[in-house]
Amino acid sequence: MSKATCWLGVDLGGTKMLAALFNDKFKLLAERKEKTGGHEGAKAVIGRLQQLIAETLAEAGLPAKQLGGIGLGVPGPVNVQTGAVISAPNLGWHNLPLQKILERSCHSPVRVYNDVDAGTYGEFRFGVGEQAHCVVGLFPGTGIGGGCIYEGKIFSGQEHSCFEVGHMQAVPDGRLCGCGRHGCLEAHASRLAIAADCAAAAYRGQAPALLELTGTDLRDVKSRTLAKAIAAGDSAVEDIVRRAARQLGVAAAGIVNLIAPDIIVLGGGLVEALEKLYLEEVREGIAQHAMPLLVNRVKVRAAQLGDHASVLGAAALVAEARRKP
Repeated sequence: MSKATCWLGVDLGGTKMLAALFNDKFKLLAERKEKTGGHEGAKAVIGRLQQLIAETLAEAGLPAKQLGGIGLGVPGPVNVQTGAVISAPNLGWHNLPLQKILERSCHSPVRVYNDVDAGTYGEFRFGVGEQAHCVVGLFPGTGIGGGCIYEGKIFSGQEHSCFEVGHMQAVPDGRLCGCGRHGCLEAHASRLAIAADCAAAAYRGQAPALLELTGTDLRDVKSRTLAKAIAAGDSAVEDIVRRAARQLGVAAAGIVNLIAPDIIVLGGGLVEALEKLYLEEVREGIAQHAMPLLVNRVKVRAAQLGDHASVLGAAALVAEARRKP
């Protein structure tokens, strides 16, 4: 392939999709965003995705033949051999052959990755990962996503993506999780779980600032709203968020004991809004629960690339896959 080849990365989320086109040095050439509209069904979302890809290429004035490949990060486990999306609950997808569909319509090589795997790879290559031997990404949001880059490669099963940190058990016989089991980390420490606890606190009169900002509807309790409520003096909200961050830290300690990562990257909206709090609690969780030998060897850092982590990671991954002999 020529040095002029460009790479397209796409981050497909439950509410929005972002496409970004990069040159061979991974400098940004063009990007576009669009609402996902997952409630409209797979056909509508894929049509919108195809249009977004075409518009991004058009914005850069790039002929399709110069596109080396398309990498996508999607929210859910992926078949790493076929690029099928095994399950994406926020989109209502099950066993969707997304890679085959897009390769037919876009006439370009396509690779599909779990979105947190792609985001962690982006931080490994271009962010705080420092090209380390082992980088773990933990992204608390609506759920809790995890990814691991080990010796430069995504840590995965033979057929399926893995590192589903959100479904590690945090509380035996605890809350019901979206996966159907009880006590998963994301059932207790995700933004959705935090929002439910904080809305209850507001209803009880324990979080007056949050009550004024959002009322008691947990759908309105966003990451930055939580940060504003804490800054305004809602100690109950801070206690709830710290407890959730501490549970994430305990899970991180278990990961440290298992694979001794060099760097743990914390990302997502909650961390962006409450970076200091999350770094403190996760570091403390590791200090208290990981082996002393390993505690001093792991760095805990906030993600650096924001919304561009997954698109950069997906673009770099498809470029690497295409360049292999």
